[in-house]
Amino acid sequence: MHSPGLDLALTPLPAPLPIWHGTIDAAQWSAAAAAVAEGGGRLVSLWGSDRDETGNARSDLFVCAAYALAEGLVWLDLVLPAGDTPRYPDVSRHFPAASRMQRACADLLGIEAEGADDHRPWLDHSAWPRRALDTPSDARWRPLRRDAGEPDLATATDPGDYDFVRVEGDGVHEIAVGPVHAGTIEPGHFRFSAVGEKVLRLEQRLGYTHKGIERRFTELAPLDAYRLAARISGDSTVAFGWAYCMALESTAGCTLPARAAALRALLLERERVANHLGDIGALGNDAAFGFGLAQFSRLREDWLRASHTHFGHRLTTDVVLPGGVGVDPDAAALDALHAQCDAIEAELDTLRRIYDDHAGLQDRFIGTGTVTPELARQIGLAGLAGRASGQAADLRCDHPWSPYDTLGVQRATQQAGDVASRVAVRFEETFESLRLIRRLCKALPDGPVRVDLTLPGRVAFGAGWVEGWRGEVFVALELDDAARIRRCHCHDPSWQNWPAVMHAAVGNIVADFPLINKSFNLAYSGHDL
Repeated sequence: MHSPGLDLALTPLPAPLPIWHGTIDAAQWSAAAAAVAEGGGRLVSLWGSDRDETGNARSDLFVCAAYALAEGLVWLDLVLPAGDTPRYPDVSRHFPAASRMQRACADLLGIEAEGADDHRPWLDHSAWPRRALDTPSDARWRPLRRDAGEPDLATATDPGDYDFVRVEGDGVHEIAVGPVHAGTIEPGHFRFSAVGEKVLRLEQRLGYTHKGIERRFTELAPLDAYRLAARISGDSTVAFGWAYCMALESTAGCTLPARAAALRALLLERERVANHLGDIGALGNDAAFGFGLAQFSRLREDWLRASHTHFGHRLTTDVVLPGGVGVDPDAAALDALHAQCDAIEAELDTLRRIYDDHAGLQDRFIGTGTVTPELARQIGLAGLAGRASGQAADLRCDHPWSPYDTLGVQRATQQAGDVASRVAVRFEETFESLRLIRRLCKALPDGPVRVDLTLPGRVAFGAGWVEGWRGEVFVALELDDAARIRRCHCHDPSWQNWPAVMHAAVGNIVADFPLINKSFNLAYSGHDL
């Protein structure tokens, strides 16, 4: 069939959201990127895959892209020509966020975007070992190639220097922050170019938390790999778990029981509330309002303890399972969860008035770290940060799947794109999530909470697409003809949003960077797979 919005012959996947998949040629690859950009669509993810499509000993390399259109999601594959360094047409001129994704593809698979402006390594910090000794000694190790073999660990070296962009001029100086930080956060390097306290340019160097998750997926049984998906990002266990299970269920043509879908939504909204409570308090603390941190930390702790009581885990890890969920709360538990929403909503309403009326807090929030709607649209800003800059995308509203198709989710948006707007979106989304949880508790469907999956005995593709608390979480899953994982690509919206932090910092003082950075609260681990 032809996909809506693009003149391509693609196949719909049996997913609860509208998703199409197909293989195209290089001309169509470039034309599709241009058409999506011109039509106001978005790049969701770009990644590479090494498949044995022909049964040959050599690798069959593909580059893949997922685009969000008004009609749904389109997953496109481009087979790459054989050669020492297979190349494909660059799409970063249409979607700037693609640049780092393309650089990661080069590190992991040795495929390069032809015509791209930036070819610096992204995940490989010049410390990865070379390939095993039976291959040329100067061959870089590409961990996602089927013929990668075991690396020669003796060839690993100390990390090399990174070619940061230099800013020169009278009074310009550099401030290096990280990669090791004083707080309990993961490593990332931030290089400021400043005149006095004013930031002229910020450049990031990430990739320090890369741990081979995508390769590890290929070593796990599909019905067990949900546990790895749930550990990609500690604050998004439900979002990644649901996206992976949705992709696996798509390959099996599985229909989720209504009660299981409702419980997954309840868990996802509880995850959203937990993260927003934590961030609103931390943002108050970064603006020297310790009272806010104390109050929101208390609320978040009560929230997490209730999750442990009723779902067996504070972060509800491993509760979303293939075919459903692993919990089935009784009426008393649902009543308790409903009552907790009422109690927290009352306190949240009081705390929002305190935040809004606090002159010192608003002085730090308003106008700080601004990303205008025009810039947000240009760079593809996603999730809650995008909605704070006038980008209205929210899968729960745009492509509501069960049970969101019956809940009538109210979208939270702001236009100013500053720290104050990102705080306001968090408040509004928390209130809305509390409403959704109460509704789910009161009208949870009857029936089973899990069904068995029968995996196909053929090559199969599945996709999961979920609106996590930070933004869209996407999983692309490939199974081979023996029902083994051939490729599992997981994508966090931090890929789109980390570049926006660089833009948001420009023109602000260096001392406001922690506040700006926390207002986005992007993932390191979820980004460096």
